Amino acid sequence: MKKTNLIKPFLDKDYPIISHGDGIYLFDTNGKKYLDGSSGAITASIGHAVPEIIQTMNEQANKISFVYRSQFTSEPAEQLAAKLSELSSGHSNWSFFVNSGSEATETAMKIAIQYWQEKGLKGKNKILSRWMSYHGITIGALSMSGHSGRRSRFVPLLEDFPTISPPYCYRCPYNQSYPTCQSACASELEQAIHRIGAEHIAAFIAEPIVGAAGGAMVPPKNYYQVIKEICDKHDILFIADEVMTGIGRTGKMFAMEHWEIKADIVSLGKGMSAGYTPIAATLVSDKVIEPIRNGSKLVMSGHTYSANPQSSAISLAVIKYIEQNQLVNQAHVMGDYLYEKLVELKKHIPIIGDVRGKGLLIGMEFVSNQENKRPFSKDLDITSEIISKAQFNGLLLYPAVAGIEGYGGDAILIAPPLTIKQDEIDRLVDLLEQTLMEI
Repeated sequence: MKKTNLIKPFLDKDYPIISHGDGIYLFDTNGKKYLDGSSGAITASIGHAVPEIIQTMNEQANKISFVYRSQFTSEPAEQLAAKLSELSSGHSNWSFFVNSGSEATETAMKIAIQYWQEKGLKGKNKILSRWMSYHGITIGALSMSGHSGRRSRFVPLLEDFPTISPPYCYRCPYNQSYPTCQSACASELEQAIHRIGAEHIAAFIAEPIVGAAGGAMVPPKNYYQVIKEICDKHDILFIADEVMTGIGRTGKMFAMEHWEIKADIVSLGKGMSAGYTPIAATLVSDKVIEPIRNGSKLVMSGHTYSANPQSSAISLAVIKYIEQNQLVNQAHVMGDYLYEKLVELKKHIPIIGDVRGKGLLIGMEFVSNQENKRPFSKDLDITSEIISKAQFNGLLLYPAVAGIEGYGGDAILIAPPLTIKQDEIDRLVDLLEQTLMEI
């Protein structure tokens, strides 16, 4: 191993050193070229080294990069909040800016609990969530996450928030199929509420499409309609975790638009800045902010770098770039093309069990037998083998978990920048096919 003082994901592994990026490609210091088939961590949604974003970085740095939010506001932060309100069609009019998706979901949790406190209902302080979900790595966000592998080391510190089954149609927890199942996995929320008591529950949180914890699991058509009706019926807020799915990734600006549902609180991250700066956001509806505004007038959360003008300006430039280049529609069109190519690949590569997703967020689950969906032995660690072999071949993919309860299954996410073109998708699929055939 090379001598290093940097803590990397695996302490006994040598990593290539990045040199630069250009569009959908990355280059290491040895000159090797990688097609960024996962936008890093589903983040670099407009590609690398975009001149317009670099120009905004320089212009803002020449003005001011940091002010503390309790002393000043800034034009970029105000404009970014206004833009996000506009994108939500005026439903989510309030933005709290943070630095990462984990902070955004944890802030959403805190605001949901504070909402009920300000209304005099201090007992409503539990957050319900799903198994096979991931909302972040901080203690609060991890408490909401139904990702067994990431919870395991910290269980004594965590709340038991994961409660209901995931919308895992490929391996239905009820051994049924849609629509005859009548979205039983959504109706399960009401059973959980009856068991716990609505008087104790502040909110229910869900990823519109489950990412790393389920390999792009897409719920049935009426799933979120049922979820929202149950939440409203029992006076429980609905939080949409759009950290991975938001800002165009699924072919809509917000993934919840696929189901025509408005959440009370929305968490954003990743695509907000496309990797050009650390920034995330918690978007809050008028309904939720009103009792706080009329009460304590203070959202009890805060971070040193919240709403700093440098990151705000960059995020605003990224969103404008996405709009000007019609990349939300591009994600829809290219996503359909990529999906069809991957479905075709499944026909002659027997380890592909399922292809699922929306837009340019597509999951692929691997099995040892397509007919009975039997997963590979966990000892084989097929996901890691695929990720490693793909990187060797010049293709970057993102690992995901699969299988019942997220154990004993293998999956990846394929989520290239929204700027990808048809011939580049062809190249991506060729590299993926080569990798899977070698595996």
